Amino acid sequence: MSTSDHKPRLGTRGQPEETRNAILRAAAKEFAGHGIDGGRTDAIARSARVNKALLYYYFKDKETLYGAALDYAFGQQSAHMLEVLGRRLPAREKILTYVGEYFDFVASHPVNRDLAQREMMRAGHGSTHFERIARQYFRPLFKGLSEVIRSGIEAGEFRPVEPLQFIPSMVALVVFYFTGAPILKAAAGFDPLCPERLAERRAAVLSFVSAALFRPRKGGQDESTQ
Repeated sequence: MSTSDHKPRLGTRGQPEETRNAILRAAAKEFAGHGIDGGRTDAIARSARVNKALLYYYFKDKETLYGAALDYAFGQQSAHMLEVLGRRLPAREKILTYVGEYFDFVASHPVNRDLAQREMMRAGHGSTHFERIARQYFRPLFKGLSEVIRSGIEAGEFRPVEPLQFIPSMVALVVFYFTGAPILKAAAGFDPLCPERLAERRAAVLSFVSAALFRPRKGGQDESTQ
């Protein structure tokens, strides 16, 4: 008998949280790769090492499971970025820290970013989850970033930008690099997701944000990397 035969299947009454998280991890990966229409609950149950009856015990249908997978993915990102916003840092350092941490999170969580991209595309075609996702995860981050930007403007550290315009541009600097990676690879002939290129892109994003937002300090020196 192989070692794998001794692996316990999840789903016992003593480990409901572990079972639920295993299902959510498997669901996020399946939906990120195939979307809700192409994602298969059979594959999710198999990956989570549960039977389908147990899967439907935790999540009544496929749409409910998809919504829970979105919460799982967006919740991880939101919790991390809200923690960054809560740090006691000067406005300049906080913005650069936020953008750097956001870049690192997106780079290191391919399932989350692919699932988010699919939901963004689905949002324009009647997603039943998007308004809740926006209210629960996007709005607190937007509010926190807006407050940092306004405080930097009031202190004379930032140019008088409109947060409603600047924040989407800042996010796009990060997100589009990953969503456009296949095009960039084909057009430029290199792997944009290799460690060297990611480091270059991260530094370029921070430099761009600094140039677009920060007023020059006396002596002409600005932070541009983090």
